[in-house]
Order: sequence, then C-alpha cells, then structure tokens
Amino acid sequence: MTLCREGTARGSGIRTSLSSVGSDSWVDDPITRHIISLQIDKEEGGGFMLWPVVLQKRGSYYVLVLPLVDPQAFKAFESLLKRPDCGSSAKENGNLSSILLNLPCITGAFMVANVIGDIVTGDVAEPEVIVTSGPSVGGLLDSLTGSIGITARSKPIAAPVAAPVASVSSPVGSAQSDSLKGGIRPFDKELLRSFIIGAMPFGTPQDLNYGNVSSIRTTGYSADPLPTDQKQPAWKPYLYKGRQRTLFSSLETINAALYDRDDVPDFLSVSGQLTCRAELEGLPDVSLPLTGLKTARVEVSSFHHCVQASEATGDKQSLLFQPPLGNFVLMHYQAPCNIDPPVKGFYQLSMVSENEGAFLFKLRLMEGYKSPFLMEFCMVTMPFPRRRVASYDGNPSVGTVSMTEHLIEWRIVSSGRGLSGRSIEATFSGTVRFHPRTAQRVNSSFRLVATTAFAEDSDCEQDNTKNGANLDDYLMEKMNKDLQAVDLEEPLSWQAYNYAKVSFKIVGGTLSGLIIDPRSVTVYPSVKAPVEYSMQASSGDYILWNTLGKCPSAALPKEL
Repeated sequence: MTLCREGTARGSGIRTSLSSVGSDSWVDDPITRHIISLQIDKEEGGGFMLWPVVLQKRGSYYVLVLPLVDPQAFKAFESLLKRPDCGSSAKENGNLSSILLNLPCITGAFMVANVIGDIVTGDVAEPEVIVTSGPSVGGLLDSLTGSIGITARSKPIAAPVAAPVASVSSPVGSAQSDSLKGGIRPFDKELLRSFIIGAMPFGTPQDLNYGNVSSIRTTGYSADPLPTDQKQPAWKPYLYKGRQRTLFSSLETINAALYDRDDVPDFLSVSGQLTCRAELEGLPDVSLPLTGLKTARVEVSSFHHCVQASEATGDKQSLLFQPPLGNFVLMHYQAPCNIDPPVKGFYQLSMVSENEGAFLFKLRLMEGYKSPFLMEFCMVTMPFPRRRVASYDGNPSVGTVSMTEHLIEWRIVSSGRGLSGRSIEATFSGTVRFHPRTAQRVNSSFRLVATTAFAEDSDCEQDNTKNGANLDDYLMEKMNKDLQAVDLEEPLSWQAYNYAKVSFKIVGGTLSGLIIDPRSVTVYPSVKAPVEYSMQASSGDYILWNTLGKCPSAALPKEL
C-alpha cells in the first residue's frame, strides 16, 4: 500500500500546467491534511484507490476512518484528479470543497476519528464547566487579597458519576500527556473494541458519547419510572437525583498575529464554546437566550444535537434543549475580537552578530478593559528552537525573567496577583547571546555546487520566473531536508521568521461579546434551581512577529 503525494514546482499545493496528471497537488491545502486518498498497489499489477479516508493524528497514533460514499461522489473526485487546475476556484462548481460539503458522512467520520483518538490516548475527560468559588480562608488573608484586587478564583469542576464506569480519563482540563511524543503508549484494545460495538453497531454511529456507552454497557438503562407523556432521549440514559442547579460557562480562545506594520494588517479571531452542566431531576426543557449577536458578529456556529435553535431576531437568539447528564458543549462558535486586543504592542529582534541579538518589547496590557475583567496571568515567551541560549542581559519594567536552553520567558502578571480595572505598560529591552553553531555553515564551494545543480534542475522547467523558484529557496530546501522532526515542529522559526508568543487568561467577560443572561434562563416544569454563569478567555496562538525581520502573512480575498 502506498500513499503518493506530489506538490508542484512551487510547492504551493496549487496545480499548474507543469503538474503531472493524476498527482495529488492539494498537499498544502488544510483539507488534505485530514482527508486523503490511498492508492493500493497489487503485486501482479493494477490496483485501486480508497477515498475519502479521514486521517487524524493523536499522539503517536494515526486514526483512519473510511466512510461509505455514493459512486457519483467518487467519480467526481476521480475526474477532479485529472484536471490541470484541480478545481482551485472557490466559486466554481465541482471543486473539492463542494464535493466534500455534499457528503454528510465526512462530518460523522471526523466525529468517529476524534472519539477513537480520545480513547487510545486516554483523553476522554468531559468539557470544562467553570464555577467561581468564594474566599474560603477567611481572616487576614481574605482582607489582604481583597484590598489588592484579587477576586474569587474560578476553577473547573467534574461531572457526577451516574454509574460505575471503567474510566481511562485524565483530570478535567489537563493537557494530553507529553509522554506520547517519546514513544507509543499501549492502550486497552478491549476497551476500544467494546466502545465500537456499543457506539457503532454494524458500523453505523449511534451514540459517540464515551460516558453514555460505558455506563450502558456496565449497568444498562435507567429503571426509574418516567411520566407516560415523556420519552427518554438516547443522550440521557440515567436521570439525575439530588440538589438541583444549572451551570453555564463561556470559554473563549483568542488567536492573534500582531505585526505592527503599515503594510500588513493585524489578525484577531475568537473561537469559543458555551458549556453546560444541568443538575436537574426528570426530563425538563431548558430555554436559554443568547444576547450580543450584533456585537459578536458570529461567523460560524454549531450546536449540540439536543438543542433546538430559533432564528436570530435582532440581537438575541433562543435555545431550547433537554440537557444530558454531566458536562457537555452546548454551542461552538467563531467570531472576530470586537474589543481591543488584551495585549498589544511590538517586538523587535536584531542580530548584531552571529551569536548575539538585541531585542525590545513595548506592550500595553488590558487597555480599555474595565471591571469585572480580570487578567489572572500573562507571560511572553521568546522561542529559539534552532539556537541554544547562553545568557541574556536586561531588566523588564515589570515582572520577572527566566531562561532555558531554547527560550526566554518573561512573566508580566504572575498567578495570584491579577490585573483588573486598570491597564499597564510593560517594556523589556536587552540582549541575548547564543552558543556557537555546531553545524558547518554554508560556504562558497557549496553555493557553487548548489548553483550548478539548481541550474541543471531548472533546465527541465519552462519558465523559472513563472514558477517563483529562486536560488535561496533551493538552498533552504537542501539545508533543511535532513533536519530532525523536532526542528520541523517550529517551521516558522527558520532563519528570519522569529516571533514571541503571549500566554494569558482573563475571567469576568467574553472577547466576542456573545453572552447569556442567567436571569432569563427558564426551566419547564418550573423548579427552584439556581443558575450560575462564568466567563473565561485565554490565549491560543497569540503571536508578536518581529517587526525588524521577515514575517509570513496572507492576503484574504475581499469576496469569494
């Protein structure tokens, strides 16, 4: 079995007239990182192709899912392979995206791959639901923390266990174990086999909730009597008993690329989810109003399958749902950041010699943010994956600095001393020194040989200028082709592509503007159940690009 992927002369993943017919020239398209085709070759000759194969990498495992598609879709993909342009136009009918959008089984295959990946890596924890805990120490400590602006701390909570479940789950909110990077960790094959049998009888996904399937296999369905006019949904095999309350959490992640350049606009995007945990007896209906739709300008949204969403009217939208047990994601959404970035400013790095660089940070934190917004922590990391840091000089205006072999870390706001109701300016200038390179540098003889080889390779090209190829690209390909995989994890740090990464967490509000009003949440039949609502925003890929060096950017089309 072979998997052949061929790029173009430019390596851009867009087929040109020089691309060979039948090659996979979407290799750099994000879609083809997860939806691939496999060519099966036979020893006696011939072969066949499998498509679409959904691919997901989890730790050291590759999960492959082959959904069943109709012959017309497969023939459309086959004809697309032989086209010179691969159907690259987004407006054109019959391109790769339009074919995939007409296949609902692709979404199901992704869901199957995701849950199987969770099981084999042991990452089957439920979504976070954050609650705010009041001060519990009392006395002098509470008085001191209150006087300096430290508020009650938010913390994730775990869902109650409805029945004995064989669990391989990790703590709520914990990251996937890094031990997988060092080798393959064995997983419970019997556990995976049992889940597949229960969740996908005869290959058709029925219920992909790991907790539900495990509980049903352990103890069966609930024997609690139900009203004759109600049916128990598949996503709630057990009924809750105990103190009643409803918890909601808005958890947002902001991704940013800040350039501080006139010719390149900054990029900001917020992806969020509304999580819920409804500890309600029986099978009640919960009505939830979303507010701030005009402000949020939500670009993409999806809902849990138990939700009935009404059409948005003005600034509001109503959600009606019968909640399952435990923590679950009520809604996913993506929207622009509708307020100023929590951290803005610039980063400059200039190499004054081969092993020494001068840097400067000038940042502004929480400008325009008022209470109840609270920044719990903030730190800036300067990664140098290709160089070993020997030392640094410089003192920041605020915070502390530490270093490791491949990075310098600047903690501006430390955990336990939050920033609320005011903004601060933070500056940090200094120098960083690196250990000498161990690898030999590219010399003139190599450049001469490379130039000759490049010229010979170019003879087979019809138009080098048209293909965008040049000597520097050729040299970089020769120098980087034998790099170890650990270096390839930071491709944007090669040569002049250097940056600083900002990490922070903010509680007390949302960056998109999409919120709920807990006082407007209603439960039918009516019960006395308090509603708690918390909001939290954290950084994802929040990048400050070096304003003195090269930086990657993309020009977005005005309309498609």
